[in-house]
Amino acid sequence: MSNQNFRSILTGSFSTPCADNPTVAMIEAAYHHAGIDARYINCDVSAAHLAAAVKGAVAMEWVGFNCSLPHKVAVIDHLDELAQAARIIGAVNCVTIRDGRLIGNNTDGKGFLASLRDVTDPAGKKVFLLGAGGAARAIAVELGLAGTAHITVANRDPEKAETIAALVRDNTGSAATGCPWVGKARIPEGTDIVINATSVGLGDGQAMPEVDLDTLAHGQIVADVIPNPPRTRFLREARARGCTPLDGLGMLVNQGVIGVELWLGKTLDAGVMQQTLRDIFGASDTD
Repeated sequence: MSNQNFRSILTGSFSTPCADNPTVAMIEAAYHHAGIDARYINCDVSAAHLAAAVKGAVAMEWVGFNCSLPHKVAVIDHLDELAQAARIIGAVNCVTIRDGRLIGNNTDGKGFLASLRDVTDPAGKKVFLLGAGGAARAIAVELGLAGTAHITVANRDPEKAETIAALVRDNTGSAATGCPWVGKARIPEGTDIVINATSVGLGDGQAMPEVDLDTLAHGQIVADVIPNPPRTRFLREARARGCTPLDGLGMLVNQGVIGVELWLGKTLDAGVMQQTLRDIFGASDTD
């Protein structure tokens, strides 16, 4: 009788639509590189079938799964426990299954924070955050928990910006304010980190959020959550003005690294994951 084990560890993702999600490629490439017998299964799951999908993952003894749109809030009803950041943010994108218990986490902000820490420690820094969607919310909370001095959240709907600012003030030790985004956003003097947390630029190398580029300051860190193209027009313009650009690939890769650490207790090679994405997007380090 063969002593080989033909049973792979199962992980994956629930979302809809899911066909354009490259996470499966980067994580499976890293599993293979590390010699881990695991699979990451990209599943198209409608809102009506979310409960069944979660029960199925438990029944098939998956060790964990990611949740993307439209399930980040709805999945909470099917979980046994929430990590601190997920509780504050009110959304989950990563679920760990241990002994039949489902633990929800949010790695959106954690992935961004890990990428940011490659270039600076956010503690004590002043941040200008563009957008008030789910990514902005997660990033703001993690920056607050990391000890950022002050976060200014700018959005076309100032009430949404203030909601995120209040979330930071009420749950972390950081100060935060919301402000209206009217016309071209002006970056306040003394800002250390500028973050585009909107979807402007996704899949369009010429699109750019409405920002007064003349208010960017030499030496600022300018980050974009957009992974494709990695080097957005906003980042290219910022680099031309002496800023340090930080692309969205790092955030996406670190989300994957953190998720697998939660599921398997193993750290994947981030370099393998990032190169896989660059090959998919047809990008180079200098794009």
